[in-house]
Amino acid sequence: QVQLVESGGGSVQAGGSLRLSCVASEFIWCMGWFRQAPGKERGGLGDIYSDNSFLGDSVKGRFTISQDSARKTLYLQMNNLKPDDTAMYYCAADPLRCSLSPGNYKFWGQGTQVTVSS
Repeated sequence: QVQLVESGGGSVQAGGSLRLSCVASEFIWCMGWFRQAPGKERGGLGDIYSDNSFLGDSVKGRFTISQDSARKTLYLQMNNLKPDDTAMYYCAADPLRCSLSPGNYKFWGQGTQVTVSS
């Protein structure tokens, strides 16, 4: 069972930045970031596998996804944050599939809250 632990969430003003981290207990092929705001479905932000990374259109240009050299820590650099970015942010991982669809991921972290005030 792969354990994922997120950190780095917090409260910031609009225009600010945060860097989220997700540490995996072991290497796993694909890791991704998701978020879920109250009353909304969980949506994919980006994923990374091998030397490939992908960011969704909703955050492209403001967010960056990256991984450490051991490929066990996933990062999400979030710049120019907006109130609409307020959500619980989750890290997910899967040994076989990589996409922005939450249903494709087997392992999930507990989430870290990001709150952006105007």
